[in-house]
Amino acid sequence: MDNNPREALVTTRDARDAIDALLAGRPVAVPKTPSVGCSTKWMYKEEGRKKELEQIESKPVTVDAVDAAALQALRKNATNKLVLVNFWATWCAPCVQEMPEIQTMYRMYGQRTFEVVTVSINYPDEKAGALAALTKLHATTRNFILGSTDIYPLLAAFNSDWNAAVPYSMLIRPGGEVVYEHQGTIDPLEMRRRIIASIPDDNYKGHQAYWQTKMEAEAKN
Repeated sequence: MDNNPREALVTTRDARDAIDALLAGRPVAVPKTPSVGCSTKWMYKEEGRKKELEQIESKPVTVDAVDAAALQALRKNATNKLVLVNFWATWCAPCVQEMPEIQTMYRMYGQRTFEVVTVSINYPDEKAGALAALTKLHATTRNFILGSTDIYPLLAAFNSDWNAAVPYSMLIRPGGEVVYEHQGTIDPLEMRRRIIASIPDDNYKGHQAYWQTKMEAEAKN
């Protein structure tokens, strides 16, 4: 589109210039530009993609009971990773519908400093159902289920201001800073943009800078 993915470093807007030239009946000054970026767009990467998918699907799917202390720790995020926490339930249709998108994000960014944690608000005796739903999706994320039927204090331990309706998602930077919080079905594209803009990774500063600029511009509008 432009000659640099970072807005502040753009000096020519190649796609816009080409469109303007065509509309004006002029020759396009720069008819071809390099396709700078990752080589995942080339077919020879397909074999590697298949192997990576096989590795993901070979990992075990687990669901562990979680208590208030663990939920408090999850909210504080003392790790060095960006963490997406998704609260869901097997009886919640929007939750089940969006879970494949949540798992896709984990597969897209899980090799970086990013983690997805799912928390089922099903009761402990419904663990088998939660595990079956996650197993169907090969959900090798870190998965929890409430460890008690006394659910109010458990959910309040994560966020006392949350009314406990699901689906509910929170994106948390290392140290506990909340980047994004949403009750209801997420917009997958918006979530991916926020993930890329927030992952603590020096190797991808350009991607972060691009999406941070985009989100700042959208917020002003």
